[in-house]
Amino acid sequence: MVSAYFVPLWQILMWAPQYPEGLEMKIWINTLTGDVKIISALNHYIGMKHIEVAMFPEFGYMIYIVGAIIGTGLVAAWWGTRMGLWTFLLLLLLTGVSALVDFYLWGYDYGHNLDPTAAITIPGMSYQPPLIGTKQLLNFTAFSGPDIGGWIFITATALVAATLLYEHFIRKQKP
Repeated sequence: MVSAYFVPLWQILMWAPQYPEGLEMKIWINTLTGDVKIISALNHYIGMKHIEVAMFPEFGYMIYIVGAIIGTGLVAAWWGTRMGLWTFLLLLLLTGVSALVDFYLWGYDYGHNLDPTAAITIPGMSYQPPLIGTKQLLNFTAFSGPDIGGWIFITATALVAATLLYEHFIRKQKP
């Protein structure tokens, strides 16, 4: 999970007739990379705010949250108890759900609180990016989902859950 400091956690990809090669935005533990300026400029035409790293306070403390998760995992391994594993699993699940809720709320605000004086306005239209999966937004197809770091967290969570299931069902049956 230390790799979360070195690989992107999430990705947003967009395709349209004028961008057949697609546009991408990678979300890291403390920054954004990819075609952020182009996406931000396009979004501004429909009244969305400009995307800037400074608009995400999460980037200031995510490094500490991930560090705490890694530390909890190391302590759980050192304890070598089911309670330690349960604590670690609960922390992973709560953090994952919290991150998705935070991302949804940000996307909702970003896609619904539009500038009424924007160059392109369609009454009643909102442009909330998808939380997970694909969504059509005017002539753009947008995809949002885990990137390498996100898949590492998902795999770590699945491995901890599988270990607990093994401990509960398999080891319990052995004399």
